[in-house]
Amino acid sequence: MSRLIPPGAEFSELFRTFEHTAFRLETLDEYKSANEATALRQFVAGEPVDMAWFHNWLTMIRDATAEGRRFTRVRVVTTPLTDYSRFGVFCSKYTNEAGEEIRYLARNDAADLPNYDYWLFDSRKLVKMHFDECENFTGAEVIDDPAVIVQHNYWRDAAWHRAMRRDEFATEENHRNH
Repeated sequence: MSRLIPPGAEFSELFRTFEHTAFRLETLDEYKSANEATALRQFVAGEPVDMAWFHNWLTMIRDATAEGRRFTRVRVVTTPLTDYSRFGVFCSKYTNEAGEEIRYLARNDAADLPNYDYWLFDSRKLVKMHFDECENFTGAEVIDDPAVIVQHNYWRDAAWHRAMRRDEFATEENHRNH
């Protein structure tokens, strides 16, 4: 009981049509995305980061949260952080300001969670993310099995309970590196 959807309009529509909550579990230490490649390079080089690529996502979050809809996310990370994960902490400052709440969970505290990414919309629509061997997003699988959805709700709650708020994690990570 599932169907595949490619990256693009149908996948993007999921973020505009949920009613109450959108949760993501992120499990990879790196993601490839052409739209953020320049910003990532700038960040790693210690240059000013042009955040124009992020404008549409941040606007969508602001609009959704202004309507009372909620975005949350738990990022499972390996420590020490990869350059991409450090970039993610940097970017999450902007998403948190826009209204998405992002938390961080050390990989060794996530052993009983799935080792794949998923979105859970309104606690009833499960969308498992698929990536190729180079971490490029290849599409998503919408899963309709109620028992599988309940299990992913449990994992969401477990991850959220154990994860550290973004600002606390960033402060701790900063202390660890200095």
